[in-house]
Amino acid sequence: MTRAVQPALFVSHGSPMILFEPSPARDFLAGLGSQVARPDAILMLSAHHDMAGPVATASPAPPTIHDFGGFPQKLFDVRYPAPGDPALAAEVAALVGGAGIAVALDGQRGLDHGAWVPLLLAWPDADIPVVQLSISSAHPPEWHYRVGQALTPLRERNVLIIGSGSLTHNLRAIFAERRDHDAAVPEWVSEFADWVQARFDVGDRDAVLHAVERGPHGRRNHPTPDHILPLFAAMGAGGAQAERLHHSYTYGVLAMDAYRFG
Repeated sequence: MTRAVQPALFVSHGSPMILFEPSPARDFLAGLGSQVARPDAILMLSAHHDMAGPVATASPAPPTIHDFGGFPQKLFDVRYPAPGDPALAAEVAALVGGAGIAVALDGQRGLDHGAWVPLLLAWPDADIPVVQLSISSAHPPEWHYRVGQALTPLRERNVLIIGSGSLTHNLRAIFAERRDHDAAVPEWVSEFADWVQARFDVGDRDAVLHAVERGPHGRRNHPTPDHILPLFAAMGAGGAQAERLHHSYTYGVLAMDAYRFG
């Protein structure tokens, strides 16, 4: 039986309350599992696993990490008991190491909410093995693209590679302006999201890699780079040709775009 060749995906995971708050982005993530062939394993690169260098989770039973505060207790009660895959973690380390980037293995770390929140919506049975590979805000977009390129062979082994972050991510704007879930979208947010899509439309990979510097209001949309870096890894793993699978906003300033590469 021929194994599926998986795409690489980028998803915007938003607030962990997406699990309970109705939205177009929640509906999209809840249907994501039906848009791709069932993978044998999932490799997540989450904005919330940010290390000095790449670290792959190698626990056979990664715990659910509640890496947030100030939310209702029901969110802290959620668990996502997907198995890990130490053999896949070792393969990830070998592939990225082959590109000249050493990877450490962490046999204790679990799944942060950038991983388990979208996974819970898309694959609620938690029966697909999951490994996380960290991003690194200490390294530039091109480095993340190279990491993604090194991971490309996994797609032919029916491993789904997902970068999980946010196309725009300015939390200060949410809290300082006390934005509600359905707040209006300011132009400085929509112009950036539209610019990224336009660059993808013409295949301008270099422009997307430097969206924070070159895109309209790039620094305002990404005061820190962590939530856009998973996009660059997904691009590297799947190729710069992108299909936008979803486009919406929550809290006005979080663009919840999702992309498919390859």
